[in-house]
Amino acid sequence: MQEWITNIMEQYGYTGIFFMMLVENVFPPIPSEIVLPFGGFLTTKSDLTAMGVIITSTSGSVLGAIILYGIGLLIDVERLERIVDRWGHIIRIKKEDIRKADHWFDNYGYWTVLFCRMIPLVRSLISIPAGMANMNFTLFLLFTLIGTLIWNVILIMVGVALGENWEHILSFMDMYSSITYFLIGIVIIILGILFIRKRIRK
Repeated sequence: MQEWITNIMEQYGYTGIFFMMLVENVFPPIPSEIVLPFGGFLTTKSDLTAMGVIITSTSGSVLGAIILYGIGLLIDVERLERIVDRWGHIIRIKKEDIRKADHWFDNYGYWTVLFCRMIPLVRSLISIPAGMANMNFTLFLLFTLIGTLIWNVILIMVGVALGENWEHILSFMDMYSSITYFLIGIVIIILGILFIRKRIRK
């Protein structure tokens, strides 16, 4: 996959970068950890500029986030409640649980969107619950833009600094991703245990 990504970026320049970041957001298995550092490297051997790569990559990311936000709107909380009302007894989830999660996202969702933009895989998928919660679209765009810009600038400038050695960042990003997924897994397990205990007490 890496060779396919880099070939498209080399061949189509800014358009290739925009397309890759758009697809990366909608289809997370395409990693921005390859696209962005390689985009930075391209600025050292072509007419591409760091600012141009930052603008095009961020534009592609934001457009991809908007698409997933729209998918979240189609699912929405009301539809989820209807599903839970019919099938929730199987997985022991009630409509109240959905409302609580929605209320939590209303209170903390903007900061969640901001920080999740810097977490591999989650950075893309976070747009769906944002849409489901009917998050204010303007604020969603603002926090998405800020978080995405921070992530993109860091990885692009690392690619510029490393030049032909841009691939050295990949091993570090693999470690970062593994640690992040491990911590997320622990949080999910803890929340699951707390949820089960709450159900048992009831």
